[in-house]
Amino acid sequence: MGDLPLFNPDRENESIPSLENLKKFLNKSSGLILATPEYAHGISGPLKNALDWLVSGVEFPYKPIMLINTSPRASHAQTHLREVLITMSGNIIEKAYVSIPLLSSGLDCDGIIKNKAIASILQEGLNRFCDEIQAQKLNKRVN
Repeated sequence: MGDLPLFNPDRENESIPSLENLKKFLNKSSGLILATPEYAHGISGPLKNALDWLVSGVEFPYKPIMLINTSPRASHAQTHLREVLITMSGNIIEKAYVSIPLLSSGLDCDGIIKNKAIASILQEGLNRFCDEIQAQKLNKRVN
């Protein structure tokens, strides 16, 4: 995301390697897990920029999405992110939503894994997310 230029719809037909990579990985993925810090009551600029680049593409619509909120008191970013994703036809898996209190916890990746309460919440959300993706794949095969 950091290598994407600022979104400009006049450049959508250009060959932009970082955008091509993002679309390639998104196209290959079964789902998308998103967590964003809250900045000025909104989502981070780099994430919004990446989403703007994906609006007109075919890779994003109906992709299953798991949202993770790492600061339960930061609700504005989650609301903003949900609005953007719904507008882009993202498929937010509500039962996989996770809210964990990482703000000021000082936990790094290893600390999160070792924290049984937080790791358990994340694992449960991931299980629900994977179950929903599998159910959607089975449903597509049946139809």
